[in-house]
Amino acid sequence: MEIIKTPIADLLIIKPRVFDDPRGYFCETYNAERYREAGINLDFCQDNQSKSSYGVIRGLHYQLNPQSQSKLVSAAQGSVWDVAVDLRAGSSTFGQWFGVELSEENHLQFLIPQGFAHGFSVLSETALFTYKCDNFYSPTLERGILYNDLDLAIDWKIPADKAVISEKDTKHPLFRNAEKNF
Repeated sequence: MEIIKTPIADLLIIKPRVFDDPRGYFCETYNAERYREAGINLDFCQDNQSKSSYGVIRGLHYQLNPQSQSKLVSAAQGSVWDVAVDLRAGSSTFGQWFGVELSEENHLQFLIPQGFAHGFSVLSETALFTYKCDNFYSPTLERGILYNDLDLAIDWKIPADKAVISEKDTKHPLFRNAEKNF
């Protein structure tokens, strides 16, 4: 596997080795030993999966400490634009975001450490999205940031008239007003 650094410290793109042949392909999506050898020492304890249709924007979501979550995400089917926003107060990239396209064709994974908000938009007709988390879901510590906050100016790669957003995600506070404890 190849580890690709992003402009934001600790936010990584992981490119697994893919073995193609006439039957299809094989790739190892996670191996704790290989990840440890690459310096990624996370104890994943929960796997999640979501299926969404074109134009769906999910996010921006995170959990406060002590239940903050690192996430290893990928698109098992379809294509998504995946975004992480740095919420770490002492970081030189505090308030900045980075996005990457994850798809069934490129097999890329995105490692989002604790202290980041996360969201994605669906670029294909449908997408099957997978998450590995290093902390359990905690509804009392779940928080969010408004997906279309003008200060963040995230390009979701979806025309505004095609965007599908849950009512819950339209009610999150702006970045500057969001509760953060990282």
